[in-house]
Amino acid sequence: MNGFADLQRELACRRARRAVTELVTGLDLTPRERQGLEADLRELQETLDKLERQVVQIAVLGLVGRGKSSILNALLGQAVFATGPLHGVTQERELQTWSAVGGVELVDTPGLDEVDGEARGALAEAAARRADLVLFVIAGDMTRRERDALVALRQAGKPLLLVFNKADRYAARDRREILHKLTTERLASWVLPEDIVLCAAAPLVPQAVPQPDGSLELEMVSGEPQVEDLREKILTVLAREGKVLAALNSLLFADTVSERVIQRKFFLRDRRAEGLIWNAAALKAAAVAVNPIAVLDIACAAAIDVTAILTLAKLYGVTLSERGATELLQQIGWGMGGIGAADLLTTLGLGSLKTLLGGSGVGGALYPAAAFAQAGIAGVSSVAIGKAAKSYLANGASWGPDGPRAAIRRILDTLDQDSLLQRLQSELRRKLELSRFGLD
Repeated sequence: MNGFADLQRELACRRARRAVTELVTGLDLTPRERQGLEADLRELQETLDKLERQVVQIAVLGLVGRGKSSILNALLGQAVFATGPLHGVTQERELQTWSAVGGVELVDTPGLDEVDGEARGALAEAAARRADLVLFVIAGDMTRRERDALVALRQAGKPLLLVFNKADRYAARDRREILHKLTTERLASWVLPEDIVLCAAAPLVPQAVPQPDGSLELEMVSGEPQVEDLREKILTVLAREGKVLAALNSLLFADTVSERVIQRKFFLRDRRAEGLIWNAAALKAAAVAVNPIAVLDIACAAAIDVTAILTLAKLYGVTLSERGATELLQQIGWGMGGIGAADLLTTLGLGSLKTLLGGSGVGGALYPAAAFAQAGIAGVSSVAIGKAAKSYLANGASWGPDGPRAAIRRILDTLDQDSLLQRLQSELRRKLELSRFGLD
């Protein structure tokens, strides 16, 4: 039975390693998109490295003065982590291999409630989220801050042991009352009684100390750590589910971090895509406005739309040929239905009118008016086409379950055509002014 359980745990670890590897290697980030994500990407890589090394991380968490560092030193059997009489000795996350156990790293964290130490408190909570098992340390009845932090960890599915440190400073009756209150009131729904462990990492014991006058006085001095129950509980948990804890926590943590990375990636791509769409619309409007031949208006506009679609495809990592972009443009045109046909007829009509006015030499003020109207319609249609193409490409070259017409209709419903026309006409006037003076 144990052999079968061990095999299941090993398979779980292998699946976790494979899944995290796929997450890390499948992000597909450009150098620009990596900027600002260095910390997240480093954490993902560290998570993968930890899985590869098959290491379980155990972190202590709690308020200042609860004896977190002393507990880790007692488990290690040597003073590795800094301790002292002042609160807040631990300023940053520290890590040490528990060589006596093997495959385990102990992580010390700053206190959650340090004065002017909000950043260190955040560091402690982040370290706890990365750890596979948390030792949540208290030193008596819980404060609201302690309970809120513990509940947040449990709501996130974090495995933990509640460590009641400095238990030697309480009478047996007082310890029983505190434990009863913890299990029946404070944490009834969050921590099982068997997951609460008492210890005294740095107990104070009375000792007769000789005085200068030859007399003896009792003083409280540090005694031998009393952490045997805690050590046995940790070893039991590790033996039963250590590898599985590490695998599950690594998956959850990597998924959370990668979600942030992906959201950032698509935010940046969406912003760049919007810029590309607008630039294509402005270019299309300008090209249509200055082109005096109606048929060339349509050809030029289509070429700009196809180029915009190809650029968007490259941005979203979708392989698309020029023919494929042309077919997508046609599909979007059909999806626009009556609106697309009306725009085409209007553009052709205005283009013919513009050609007639330009050729007759009597157009006067009517020619610019026709050109601007035609340019505005072309620009608005370009924005609609670009947004539809962006939606299709960002969704992995798919229109989704509703099909292209419904997807495109939703996009058209969100467009403020009046606002777009004003913006396009303003941009067009600026471009034409610059061109007139040779500045564009």
